[in-house]
Amino acid sequence: MNNKYKLHEFLDVKRLQTLQDNFSKSMMIALVVVDNDGIPVTTPSGFSNFCARSRLNSALAQHCHESDNAGGRAAMETLKPVVYRCYCGFVEFAVPIMINDHYLGAFISGQVKVEEEMEQTIPYILDNNEVWQKNPWLINLHDNTQRMPYERFESTASTLLHVSSYLVEQAHANNIQRELHKKDLELTDELRKRVEIERSLHEAEFKALSYQINPHFLFNVLNTIGRLAYLEDATRTETMVHDFSDMMRYLLRKSNHGLITMNHEIKYVKSYMSIQKVRMSDRFDYQCDVPDKYLDIVCPFLILQPLVENFFNYVVEPRDTSSFLLIRAVDDGRDVILEVTDNGDGISQENIANILSGDQNRLKGSIGINNIQDRLRLLFGESYGLEIISAHQPAMGTTIKLRFPMLQA
Repeated sequence: MNNKYKLHEFLDVKRLQTLQDNFSKSMMIALVVVDNDGIPVTTPSGFSNFCARSRLNSALAQHCHESDNAGGRAAMETLKPVVYRCYCGFVEFAVPIMINDHYLGAFISGQVKVEEEMEQTIPYILDNNEVWQKNPWLINLHDNTQRMPYERFESTASTLLHVSSYLVEQAHANNIQRELHKKDLELTDELRKRVEIERSLHEAEFKALSYQINPHFLFNVLNTIGRLAYLEDATRTETMVHDFSDMMRYLLRKSNHGLITMNHEIKYVKSYMSIQKVRMSDRFDYQCDVPDKYLDIVCPFLILQPLVENFFNYVVEPRDTSSFLLIRAVDDGRDVILEVTDNGDGISQENIANILSGDQNRLKGSIGINNIQDRLRLLFGESYGLEIISAHQPAMGTTIKLRFPMLQA
């Protein structure tokens, strides 16, 4: 396989380190990112005492790197997490980091023991090497290594796969943005290619817009999971992990045309709101009034995310009183009108005009709304888009109406 990309060139290692630290702390499990040769590119997080001590020995560290490399390449072949036992018998998993069929490296996590009966069914990634048993102090550390239920271990691997895919898509989106800029400059010098280049720009712009989601939300979710793990049993935490996993799966399932059913879009929003409920408790409430007859209607992928995120940023967060969000759908016989209404203090007419005109520099939070406008028009034509209605009075709220045709999936 031609390694066209290098992990440290494609992904921001500092951001990767932050994600790794948060995930390790939240899930209470060891984690490190290795390159395509099995060499760590991040500082290990949450390593067990046994592994941290043994890697201080160059000979033992070499065995660890060989296990990490073998695990990562096994995951590369299957395109999914691979569970195995390292040379010293600990249960680990490897999650591949890939872009366009190019293997960049892997997340290596584990360093735990699971139920003994299950553990015996898990193969060694390499030939069992008992050289570490020559050190009595390592044997004691090995015996005291934590055990983790295999079901939770497997769920953690699945979640990390979605996070890994999300990171790669974000990096891919950045590359698309750079390509957009390059092609925009080419328009000036090559007018005879204008039609062809404009078509390419529209396609790349659509993909770039669909990839946009606030990465800070990802880190907030992981931090919240970590806090819950200390405060309660695993049931509530497991629910939150499942909601988060559903969100990540949704982000990866979109079609090439950028359309999805209303049913999937609403499920994503409900998962998002469920997680925010855990974070913010009684600071807000919401209602989703979308009749079943609209669930098979196609709508733009991730069309509600910027609006719901703005609700938290500009209505819930700035004030102490309880906030409310209503999402409802109606139709006029030809088009669906999706309405998102909050009880905030509203938006001035001047700012509404700036948002709809694309003057994004004057108002925070307008980029996502203007992107929705662009995507609706790009997909369905200039007669479609959004409308913003606001009295700009305390607690009088804002309603944003999205209009698109009633096309069945």
